[in-house]
Amino acid sequence: MMREVRLLTEQAEALRRLLNHPQNRALLTAHRVNMEHLRAFESELQNRLKLSKQVIMEAKESFDSQLRVHKLKDAIFSVNDQLTKAKKEGAFASLIAAKSIPKSLNCLSTRLMEERISNPSKYIDYGDTPPEFEDPNLYHYAIFSDNVLAASVVVNSAVANAKDPTKHVFHVVTDKVNLWAMKVWFKMRPPNNATHIEVKAVEEYTFLNSTYVPVLKQLESADLQRFYFENQMENATKDAPNMKFRNPKYLSIMNHLRFYLAEMYPKLHKILFLDDDIVVQKDLTPLWQLDMEGKVNAAVETCFGSFHRYDNYMNFSHPLIKERMDPKACAWAYGMNLFDLDAWRREKCTEEYHFWQNNNENRLLWKLGTLPPGLITYYRTTKPIDKSWHVLGLGYNPNIDREKIETAAVIHYNGNMKPWLDLAMKQYKHYWTKYVDYDMEFVKSCNIGH
Repeated sequence: MMREVRLLTEQAEALRRLLNHPQNRALLTAHRVNMEHLRAFESELQNRLKLSKQVIMEAKESFDSQLRVHKLKDAIFSVNDQLTKAKKEGAFASLIAAKSIPKSLNCLSTRLMEERISNPSKYIDYGDTPPEFEDPNLYHYAIFSDNVLAASVVVNSAVANAKDPTKHVFHVVTDKVNLWAMKVWFKMRPPNNATHIEVKAVEEYTFLNSTYVPVLKQLESADLQRFYFENQMENATKDAPNMKFRNPKYLSIMNHLRFYLAEMYPKLHKILFLDDDIVVQKDLTPLWQLDMEGKVNAAVETCFGSFHRYDNYMNFSHPLIKERMDPKACAWAYGMNLFDLDAWRREKCTEEYHFWQNNNENRLLWKLGTLPPGLITYYRTTKPIDKSWHVLGLGYNPNIDREKIETAAVIHYNGNMKPWLDLAMKQYKHYWTKYVDYDMEFVKSCNIGH
């Protein structure tokens, strides 16, 4: 702008000099005009005016506020588009980093499989199912995981803090790819000689097929396959806010096994469901003494203010949701849930889940995942328990109060920063690593660090 002012000033001064030149002033007052001088004056004046117009047009961009605002808006929109694209690409990269299995854990599974192949006779199951696996008088846990190390930490931490480990039974369910790795681990490194650990593959539960299970039937849909398995990043990142739900795990049967507990364990009355990204820090047996008041699910509520209410998870513009749910109902957390299986069967919870899952094939009721159908299935049948039983956020929140963590019965690394990843937050990692068996030969050889 200073340059434009200087040029305009120079043009004004040049015009003044031209008009004030004695020869030119004489033309304005003379009775007789020298035509040669007049033509020269006219020519020079036209040149000066032409140059001045050009300078004024160029200067207009600097002094025209409307034009400047328009250009600024264009620049802002351009930068915003670039920022949005960068955020989507960053979220996509973060998702890949968070959900991929690290090389060290792949190595561990491979080494465990090598051990099974090298020594098959050591890992043959003999005889019938041990009676403890179906004894309703014992304390039963359900852990569904394809991560050997994570599952071992859940079991080790629960046993280490149990007052009487002989009364605790762990039902670990994995996929057939990781079955023998999981079996070899718990055979080689049981937490003690008294705790009962059952390891099964999800494929052994033959009733879980696409005829019966809605998510398996839906996964056969071409539309859903495109949604989950899109391999072009520009398409996979279209819906950035809900990108995490594009992970195929949200429609995997492993993730939805929690809705079949009553059928998987027909002889049990109660079972404690634990995610594989938790650590147990206290004896959990008092949970079995809770008065469930006829409810199905005991869980920690997560709502505060307007956050974590039902309308944050579901589409209340849909009549099915609007007619049956309170949008301000308080949400609760998965990760540590005590289920009364007798109440489950009485309330027909699996059938209720099937009804809603079938109606959400086009993803109009909720985006995906297991929490929304859980909130719906156990609507009005969930008993809130004290928040100290289950402290969440160690996988995304760096500002959790240390006292809350250390007095919690269970801490939960929900979020992308899992404790077995390099992404893990250092201030929380030691709560998990102290239950990892770093002395095991395979753990050492796979360079699984503290």
